[in-house]
Amino acid sequence: MTPTPHPAPHPADAAPPEPRQPDLPRQAATPVPPRRLAELRGGPDVPQRPMDARALAALAANPGCRRRALLDGAGVDKGAVAQALGSPAPFGQSQFAFIRGNAFEARVKADGGEALLALLCEHTGEARPDPGEAAAPDLAADGPAGRAARTRLALAEAAAVGGWTLLDHPMLTLEVAGTTAYLEPDALAVHPDGHVSIIEIKSFPILDGSADPAKVGAAARQAAVYALALQEFGDGAPQEFGDVAGEEEHPAAEQRPAVRERPTVRERALLVCPEDFSNNPAAGLLDLRKQIATTRRQLARLTHVEEIAAELPEGVHFAPTQDQPSLTAAVESVPADYAPECLSTCELAFHCRERARSRGAVAALGRSVRGELGGLTTVTQVLTAAAPPAASPAPEAEVEAEAALDPAATALRRAAALRAEALREAEALREAEALREAEALREAEALREAEALGETGAAPEAAAAQESDDVAVTGPGPGAGGGVRSCR
Repeated sequence: MTPTPHPAPHPADAAPPEPRQPDLPRQAATPVPPRRLAELRGGPDVPQRPMDARALAALAANPGCRRRALLDGAGVDKGAVAQALGSPAPFGQSQFAFIRGNAFEARVKADGGEALLALLCEHTGEARPDPGEAAAPDLAADGPAGRAARTRLALAEAAAVGGWTLLDHPMLTLEVAGTTAYLEPDALAVHPDGHVSIIEIKSFPILDGSADPAKVGAAARQAAVYALALQEFGDGAPQEFGDVAGEEEHPAAEQRPAVRERPTVRERALLVCPEDFSNNPAAGLLDLRKQIATTRRQLARLTHVEEIAAELPEGVHFAPTQDQPSLTAAVESVPADYAPECLSTCELAFHCRERARSRGAVAALGRSVRGELGGLTTVTQVLTAAAPPAASPAPEAEVEAEAALDPAATALRRAAALRAEALREAEALREAEALREAEALREAEALREAEALGETGAAPEAAAAQESDDVAVTGPGPGAGGGVRSCR
């Protein structure tokens, strides 16, 4: 996927039929009881922090971090925990960015989202709906579960009726590691054929037809989470019209059958951003196929929250109001899998980085370095494996045996030998260069001395030559009219 918006395809190629999405692997265990999650947060009075698509995308990027899986699954406020630990994360969106983003979103959603649908049709090659033709159902309800039920109802109705439908801030659900995550996309567009397109609205600009690749990638990962939630959305609460709690039977229910199938999600999401430095919307299509497959695989690898919580000591919780030693012990009781990429996605990254550095963990150097080092997990182990047998503190036979068993140690030993050889060659070159410079200096000094001696010897000879040239000729005495004259 590139940040450059894709050109609109030929109308004949618009909205091709897409293959059935493979199912997300099911979690074997039942969902974690809400009472247990409240205990992990510190009690029922501690508010739960909802897990959004941004957090799920970051969690999918590092599925081996049991600490984040537990804290996110329990709804713990990691920002408050990091503040209480003395390692706050200095990242976040400014108030100005919030205001600008909300203003831009309100602009593109005005008039029933006509601008959004026009941009979507422009890039898919479909016929643009007439003003006021697209339906915009009301999704208001009590609580996230009620809003999710309303969204199911709206999706089912849109698929049954046909035509264009725009869902503004719908609510989706996704089971992750035994907990239910409520996700809120910016918008969903239901096409006349019943397919659903995800619309992501961001405040970063598209400059000269391209945008920041890192920000575009983050938007694609969030859209992939929404796509997975939509693929699983049909397995949630009842989808029949009138099944929403407290709702009377929908008047359209008698005219069409209830829709129970999962919605068909298009594999390209629409990214809408400001164009250049204006507030005018520009858009491009994001290919989600790779992101969907990666996110599905990574989320399936997450350890169940209940399994992680079962390994905790008795009475451990993560309330940020407890004393710092107790909170530190509680956080450290759950293993983390730190990587430098966590610094931009996790509030506890600075705390985890400090701990990783204090242990000398190679994970602090990055995933690529950690992957190359294999079973060597600390800097001390790496230096020991790279040192020659004579310099290693371990017995020589033990070092050789370890190197023979660990390919990473053998590679390190070879790399250290090559480095030492290169340093020796560089030192020899430096010494040879120093000798050449010293020899040149000596030659220059000898030349200067020779020139100085030549000038000193030439001075008396020049004086004698001058004296011989100026020969004084003495004539008759003054009485004879003589005098002294010079003859040259």
